[in-house]
Amino acid sequence: MEIGRSLGSHLLIATLLLLSIGVNCFYLPGVAPEDFELGAPLKVKVNKLTSTKTQLPYSFYSLPFCTPKTIVDSAENLGEVLRGDRIENSPYEFKMRVPQLCKIVCHRTLDAKSAQEFKEKIDDEYRVNMILDNLPLVVPVPRRDQESVIMYQHGFLLGLKDGTYSGSKDQKHYINNHLQFTVKYHKDTQSDSARIVGFEVKPFSVKHKYEGKWSDDVRLTTCDPHAKLTVTNSDTPQEVEENSEIIFTYDVTFEESDVKWASRWDTYLLMSDDQIHWFSIVNSLMIVLFLSGMVAMIML
Repeated sequence: MEIGRSLGSHLLIATLLLLSIGVNCFYLPGVAPEDFELGAPLKVKVNKLTSTKTQLPYSFYSLPFCTPKTIVDSAENLGEVLRGDRIENSPYEFKMRVPQLCKIVCHRTLDAKSAQEFKEKIDDEYRVNMILDNLPLVVPVPRRDQESVIMYQHGFLLGLKDGTYSGSKDQKHYINNHLQFTVKYHKDTQSDSARIVGFEVKPFSVKHKYEGKWSDDVRLTTCDPHAKLTVTNSDTPQEVEENSEIIFTYDVTFEESDVKWASRWDTYLLMSDDQIHWFSIVNSLMIVLFLSGMVAMIML
Protein backbone atom coordinates (compact mmCIF):
# COMPACT_ATOMS: atom_id res chain seq x y z
CA MET A 1 0.00 0.00 0.00
CA GLU A 2 2.85 2.39 0.90
CA ILE A 3 4.62 1.55 -2.39
CA GLY A 4 1.47 2.35 -4.37
CA ARG A 5 1.07 5.72 -2.62
CA SER A 6 4.72 6.55 -3.24
CA LEU A 7 4.44 5.70 -6.92
CA GLY A 8 1.25 7.72 -7.20
CA SER A 9 2.85 10.80 -5.64
CA HIS A 10 5.89 10.49 -7.91
CA LEU A 11 3.65 10.25 -10.99
CA LEU A 12 1.69 13.32 -9.86
CA ILE A 13 4.88 15.36 -9.36
CA ALA A 14 6.24 14.29 -12.77
CA THR A 15 2.97 15.26 -14.46
CA LEU A 16 2.98 18.71 -12.84
CA LEU A 17 6.59 19.27 -13.89
CA LEU A 18 5.82 18.33 -17.49
CA LEU A 19 2.84 20.66 -17.57
CA SER A 20 4.86 23.55 -16.15
CA ILE A 21 7.54 23.06 -18.82
CA GLY A 22 5.03 22.86 -21.68
CA VAL A 23 3.37 26.16 -20.81
CA ASN A 24 6.25 28.08 -22.47
CA CYS A 25 5.41 26.81 -25.99
CA PHE A 26 4.69 29.50 -28.57
CA TYR A 27 1.35 27.94 -29.46
CA LEU A 28 0.00 28.09 -25.91
CA PRO A 29 -1.40 31.22 -24.31
CA GLY A 30 0.39 32.79 -21.38
CA VAL A 31 3.46 34.24 -23.11
CA ALA A 32 4.33 37.65 -21.69
CA PRO A 33 3.47 40.56 -24.04
CA GLU A 34 6.29 42.58 -25.59
CA ASP A 35 6.01 46.24 -26.57
CA PHE A 36 7.83 47.47 -29.69
CA GLU A 37 8.75 51.08 -30.33
CA LEU A 38 8.71 52.65 -33.79
CA GLY A 39 11.63 51.25 -35.81
CA ALA A 40 12.45 48.50 -33.31
CA PRO A 41 13.90 45.37 -34.96
CA LEU A 42 11.57 42.37 -35.18
CA LYS A 43 12.96 38.83 -35.13
CA VAL A 44 11.41 36.71 -37.85
CA LYS A 45 12.10 33.02 -37.34
CA VAL A 46 11.62 30.01 -39.59
CA ASN A 47 10.18 26.70 -38.50
CA LYS A 48 9.97 23.22 -40.02
CA LEU A 49 8.51 22.40 -43.43
CA THR A 50 5.30 20.39 -43.03
CA SER A 51 3.01 18.40 -45.31
CA THR A 52 -0.32 16.63 -44.79
CA LYS A 53 0.62 14.13 -47.51
CA THR A 54 3.80 12.70 -45.99
CA GLN A 55 3.58 13.73 -42.29
CA LEU A 56 7.41 13.99 -42.35
CA PRO A 57 8.76 17.38 -41.24
CA TYR A 58 11.99 18.83 -42.63
CA SER A 59 14.22 21.60 -41.42
CA PHE A 60 13.77 24.88 -43.29
CA TYR A 61 17.43 24.99 -44.29
CA SER A 62 17.34 21.42 -45.63
CA LEU A 63 16.39 23.17 -48.89
CA PRO A 64 18.66 25.78 -50.56
CA PHE A 65 16.77 28.80 -49.24
CA CYS A 66 18.40 32.12 -48.40
CA THR A 67 20.37 31.89 -45.17
CA PRO A 68 21.54 34.47 -42.60
CA LYS A 69 25.24 34.92 -41.92
CA THR A 70 24.99 32.52 -38.98
CA ILE A 71 22.17 30.05 -38.44
CA VAL A 72 21.14 30.00 -34.76
CA ASP A 73 18.75 27.46 -33.26
CA SER A 74 16.18 28.85 -30.86
CA ALA A 75 15.99 27.32 -27.39
CA GLU A 76 13.33 24.64 -27.67
CA ASN A 77 11.17 23.64 -24.75
CA LEU A 78 9.45 20.30 -24.20
CA GLY A 79 6.33 21.19 -26.18
CA GLU A 80 8.34 22.27 -29.24
CA VAL A 81 10.44 19.11 -29.08
CA LEU A 82 7.35 16.89 -28.94
CA ARG A 83 5.95 18.70 -31.99
CA GLY A 84 9.22 18.22 -33.86
CA ASP A 85 9.75 21.97 -34.30
CA ARG A 86 13.03 23.31 -35.68
CA ILE A 87 12.93 27.03 -34.95
CA GLU A 88 15.86 29.01 -36.38
CA ASN A 89 16.67 32.60 -37.26
CA SER A 90 16.04 33.91 -40.78
CA PRO A 91 17.46 36.49 -43.22
CA TYR A 92 14.17 38.44 -43.19
CA GLU A 93 14.64 41.81 -41.45
CA PHE A 94 11.61 43.72 -40.17
CA LYS A 95 11.40 47.02 -38.32
CA MET A 96 8.30 47.91 -36.35
CA ARG A 97 5.86 50.02 -38.40
CA VAL A 98 8.46 50.60 -41.15
CA PRO A 99 7.06 49.31 -44.46
CA GLN A 100 9.41 47.71 -46.96
CA LEU A 101 8.87 47.15 -50.67
CA CYS A 102 10.56 44.55 -52.87
CA LYS A 103 13.39 43.78 -50.47
CA ILE A 104 15.85 41.35 -52.06
CA VAL A 105 16.82 38.49 -49.76
CA CYS A 106 19.24 36.59 -51.99
CA HIS A 107 19.96 35.27 -55.47
CA ARG A 108 20.18 31.53 -56.18
CA THR A 109 21.15 29.49 -59.26
CA LEU A 110 19.89 25.92 -58.89
CA ASP A 111 21.94 22.88 -59.75
CA ALA A 112 20.36 19.53 -60.62
CA LYS A 113 20.28 18.35 -56.99
CA SER A 114 18.72 21.55 -55.60
CA ALA A 115 16.11 21.67 -58.36
CA GLN A 116 15.14 18.04 -57.69
CA GLU A 117 14.82 18.70 -53.94
CA PHE A 118 12.48 21.63 -54.56
CA LYS A 119 10.40 19.59 -57.03
CA GLU A 120 9.97 16.70 -54.59
CA LYS A 121 8.80 19.02 -51.81
CA ILE A 122 6.41 20.83 -54.16
CA ASP A 123 4.95 17.48 -55.28
CA ASP A 124 4.34 16.57 -51.63
CA GLU A 125 2.64 19.94 -51.01
CA TYR A 126 5.03 21.10 -48.30
CA ARG A 127 4.26 24.34 -46.50
CA VAL A 128 6.76 26.85 -45.11
CA ASN A 129 6.20 27.88 -41.48
CA MET A 130 7.50 31.05 -39.87
CA ILE A 131 7.11 32.81 -36.51
CA LEU A 132 7.02 36.45 -35.40
CA ASP A 133 6.68 37.37 -31.73
CA ASN A 134 5.58 33.79 -30.95
CA LEU A 135 2.78 34.01 -33.55
CA PRO A 136 2.80 31.41 -36.35
CA LEU A 137 2.52 32.71 -39.90
CA VAL A 138 -0.92 32.27 -41.51
CA VAL A 139 -2.36 32.65 -45.01
CA PRO A 140 -5.81 34.32 -45.20
CA VAL A 141 -8.17 32.39 -47.48
CA PRO A 142 -11.80 33.44 -48.17
CA ARG A 143 -14.40 30.70 -47.78
CA ARG A 144 -15.96 29.41 -50.98
CA ASP A 145 -19.51 29.69 -49.69
CA GLN A 146 -18.98 33.01 -47.90
CA GLU A 147 -16.30 35.24 -49.39
CA SER A 148 -16.73 37.78 -46.61
CA VAL A 149 -15.59 35.18 -44.04
CA ILE A 150 -11.82 34.70 -43.92
CA MET A 151 -10.27 31.37 -42.97
CA TYR A 152 -6.60 30.90 -42.13
CA GLN A 153 -4.06 28.23 -43.05
CA HIS A 154 -0.79 27.54 -41.25
CA GLY A 155 2.18 28.51 -43.39
CA PHE A 156 2.31 29.02 -47.16
CA LEU A 157 2.79 26.48 -49.94
CA LEU A 158 6.38 26.10 -51.10
CA GLY A 159 5.19 26.14 -54.71
CA LEU A 160 2.76 24.64 -57.16
CA LYS A 161 2.72 22.19 -60.06
CA ASP A 162 0.76 23.33 -63.07
CA GLY A 163 0.74 23.14 -66.88
CA THR A 164 -1.33 26.26 -67.42
CA TYR A 165 1.60 28.68 -67.51
CA SER A 166 3.81 26.52 -69.72
CA GLY A 167 1.10 26.03 -72.36
CA SER A 168 1.89 22.31 -72.64
CA LYS A 169 0.49 19.09 -71.30
CA ASP A 170 3.55 18.54 -69.13
CA GLN A 171 3.09 20.06 -65.69
CA LYS A 172 6.00 22.13 -64.47
CA HIS A 173 7.05 23.17 -60.99
CA TYR A 174 6.92 26.77 -59.80
CA ILE A 175 8.22 28.20 -56.53
CA ASN A 176 6.73 30.97 -54.40
CA ASN A 177 9.72 33.31 -54.26
CA HIS A 178 7.98 36.60 -53.43
CA LEU A 179 6.22 37.05 -50.08
CA GLN A 180 3.91 39.88 -49.09
CA PHE A 181 3.89 40.02 -45.29
CA THR A 182 1.28 41.87 -43.27
CA VAL A 183 2.05 42.55 -39.62
CA LYS A 184 -0.96 43.62 -37.58
CA TYR A 185 -0.37 45.61 -34.41
CA HIS A 186 -2.38 47.14 -31.58
CA LYS A 187 -1.13 50.57 -30.58
CA ASP A 188 -0.97 51.75 -27.00
CA THR A 189 -3.07 54.88 -26.55
CA GLN A 190 -0.77 56.27 -23.84
CA SER A 191 2.57 55.75 -25.59
CA ASP A 192 4.11 55.25 -29.03
CA SER A 193 4.70 51.54 -28.47
CA ALA A 194 2.63 48.75 -30.01
CA ARG A 195 2.09 45.01 -29.69
CA ILE A 196 1.95 42.49 -32.52
CA VAL A 197 -1.44 40.80 -32.87
CA GLY A 198 -1.24 39.22 -36.35
CA PHE A 199 1.24 37.79 -38.86
CA GLU A 200 -0.08 37.06 -42.36
CA VAL A 201 1.41 36.43 -45.80
CA LYS A 202 0.39 36.22 -49.46
CA PRO A 203 2.85 34.18 -51.55
CA PHE A 204 3.57 34.83 -55.24
CA SER A 205 5.65 33.12 -57.89
CA VAL A 206 7.48 35.73 -59.96
CA LYS A 207 10.27 35.40 -62.49
CA HIS A 208 12.22 38.51 -61.56
CA LYS A 209 14.11 40.40 -64.24
CA TYR A 210 16.94 42.92 -64.14
CA GLU A 211 19.25 44.69 -66.52
CA GLY A 212 22.94 43.90 -66.89
CA LYS A 213 24.86 41.49 -64.67
CA TRP A 214 23.78 40.47 -61.20
CA SER A 215 25.17 42.42 -58.25
CA ASP A 216 24.10 43.12 -54.69
CA ASP A 217 22.79 46.59 -55.57
CA VAL A 218 21.00 45.64 -58.80
CA ARG A 219 17.53 47.11 -59.43
CA LEU A 220 14.77 44.74 -60.50
CA THR A 221 12.43 45.61 -63.35
CA THR A 222 9.63 43.37 -62.03
CA CYS A 223 9.36 45.23 -58.73
CA ASP A 224 11.14 48.37 -57.60
CA PRO A 225 10.76 50.36 -54.36
CA HIS A 226 12.04 53.53 -56.06
CA ALA A 227 9.38 53.38 -58.78
CA LYS A 228 6.84 51.96 -56.29
CA LEU A 229 6.36 48.95 -58.57
CA THR A 230 4.84 46.05 -56.63
CA VAL A 231 4.06 42.41 -57.32
CA THR A 232 0.32 41.83 -57.62
CA ASN A 233 0.02 38.46 -59.38
CA SER A 234 1.81 35.32 -60.54
CA ASP A 235 1.24 35.74 -64.27
CA THR A 236 4.94 35.15 -65.00
CA PRO A 237 5.88 32.49 -62.43
CA GLN A 238 9.34 31.31 -61.46
CA GLU A 239 9.98 27.83 -62.82
CA VAL A 240 12.10 25.30 -60.93
CA GLU A 241 14.65 23.68 -63.24
CA GLU A 242 18.36 23.03 -63.37
CA ASN A 243 20.29 26.30 -63.87
CA SER A 244 17.17 28.31 -62.98
CA GLU A 245 17.99 31.75 -61.59
CA ILE A 246 15.75 32.47 -58.58
CA ILE A 247 15.60 35.80 -56.77
CA PHE A 248 13.85 35.72 -53.39
CA THR A 249 12.09 38.97 -52.42
CA TYR A 250 9.50 40.19 -49.93
CA ASP A 251 7.29 43.12 -48.97
CA VAL A 252 6.27 44.16 -45.45
CA THR A 253 3.25 46.27 -44.58
CA PHE A 254 1.96 47.18 -41.13
CA GLU A 255 -1.72 47.40 -40.34
CA GLU A 256 -3.22 48.81 -37.16
CA SER A 257 -5.78 46.51 -35.56
CA ASP A 258 -8.47 46.85 -32.91
CA VAL A 259 -7.64 43.35 -31.66
CA LYS A 260 -5.92 43.46 -28.31
CA TRP A 261 -2.91 41.35 -27.43
CA ALA A 262 -4.94 39.12 -25.08
CA SER A 263 -7.30 38.21 -27.96
CA ARG A 264 -4.77 37.74 -30.75
CA TRP A 265 -5.03 33.94 -30.57
CA ASP A 266 -8.75 34.05 -31.42
CA THR A 267 -7.78 34.23 -35.10
CA TYR A 268 -6.34 30.75 -34.95
CA LEU A 269 -9.73 29.34 -33.98
CA LEU A 270 -10.74 29.95 -37.62
CA MET A 271 -8.03 27.66 -38.99
CA SER A 272 -8.91 25.47 -41.96
CA ASP A 273 -7.29 22.15 -42.76
CA ASP A 274 -7.40 20.32 -46.08
CA GLN A 275 -6.98 16.84 -44.65
CA ILE A 276 -7.49 15.02 -41.38
CA HIS A 277 -4.15 14.08 -39.84
CA TRP A 278 -4.93 10.39 -39.36
CA PHE A 279 -1.29 9.51 -38.78
CA SER A 280 -0.98 12.04 -35.95
CA ILE A 281 -4.29 10.91 -34.41
CA VAL A 282 -3.31 7.22 -34.46
CA ASN A 283 0.16 8.07 -33.15
CA SER A 284 -1.30 10.03 -30.23
CA LEU A 285 -3.75 7.22 -29.39
CA MET A 286 -0.94 4.64 -29.42
CA ILE A 287 1.15 6.78 -27.07
CA VAL A 288 -1.79 7.21 -24.69
CA LEU A 289 -2.51 3.46 -24.68
CA PHE A 290 1.17 2.62 -24.15
CA LEU A 291 1.56 5.05 -21.23
CA SER A 292 -1.73 3.89 -19.70
CA GLY A 293 -0.51 0.29 -19.87
CA MET A 294 2.79 1.20 -18.26
CA VAL A 295 1.07 3.05 -15.40
CA ALA A 296 -1.36 0.14 -14.89
CA MET A 297 1.51 -2.35 -14.71
CA ILE A 298 3.35 -0.19 -12.18
CA MET A 299 0.25 0.21 -10.05
CA LEU A 300 -0.46 -3.53 -10.12
